[in-house]
Amino acid sequence: MKEQYIRTAMLLGEEGIDRLAAKRVAVFGIGGVGGHVVEALARSGVGALDLIDNDTVSISNINRQIIATHDTVGQYKTQVMKKRVLSINPECKVTTYECFYLPEEKHRFPFAEYDYIIDAIDTVTAKINLAVIGQEMGIPVISSMGTGNKLDPTRLEVADIYATSVCPLAKVMRKELKARGIAALKVVYSREPAMTPKEVSVPETPAESGQVRRAIPGSTAFVPAVAGLIIAGEVIKALSADTEN
Repeated sequence: MKEQYIRTAMLLGEEGIDRLAAKRVAVFGIGGVGGHVVEALARSGVGALDLIDNDTVSISNINRQIIATHDTVGQYKTQVMKKRVLSINPECKVTTYECFYLPEEKHRFPFAEYDYIIDAIDTVTAKINLAVIGQEMGIPVISSMGTGNKLDPTRLEVADIYATSVCPLAKVMRKELKARGIAALKVVYSREPAMTPKEVSVPETPAESGQVRRAIPGSTAFVPAVAGLIIAGEVIKALSADTEN
């Protein structure tokens, strides 16, 4: 076993480290939540990671996204994350998809090869579809609910979607998943009521002059990060366990 995994092996066992090295995990969305998920999976020795996101790093990402720095602005998030993963674990097999996940494009992804699916995207239609695929194919899925407009990371918790409350996104998901016969879905969500974003002045580029900005939530360096690390913890514990005994 490599020295870099010794401290993790003290808790998961050497066999657990070996099991992680044999797993392939797909992370849909490499933003404030997804980036921290990937970071933890890479540091824990997961052997193969599929990264799915079509966004590039922007200045406004720097306040909360682990891959966002002034040096990475303008680069695809998937490519920046891949470089970071390989600097942590050069043996990790990293596959990137520079695209937004849409249900009609599910044939592009080797779902049958995934040991776990992580949903860290915002689009309800795509989130529902990933849950449906997971149930149909027997692939475990964990889904991030809303972390925007929240300030208290201690209110985050792991639950089944049907045991959630307060979170507006979880409410929509409960309704839609029930209509599709999805019996369960593990999620990370917060019961903290969403704050109303304060009015702030936003610098406007010439290209944006006269355009109407879509409503965006406030966010911090710590709430999405904690959500991502909680998700990673659930996945690592599950994949490192000896499920045959």
